[in-house]
Amino acid sequence: MASAVISPKYQIVIPKEVRERAGLQVGQRVQVIARGSTITLVPHQPIANLRGIARGACTDGYRDETDRF
Repeated sequence: MASAVISPKYQIVIPKEVRERAGLQVGQRVQVIARGSTITLVPHQPIANLRGIARGACTDGYRDETDRF
């Protein structure tokens, strides 16, 4: 398991093995999500990269206009 130390400026260095596994690049942005005592770093994805992500998804069983108030 990789570990890191928090510097006096509250900075950390992500270990090389973790950076390579996650495909992180220099200058790339990450989202920082805190849940209780757990901190998660999620690589930021521009909205343009999500285009077409649901293509081919089955829409059967979803609400239609007759279900609306």
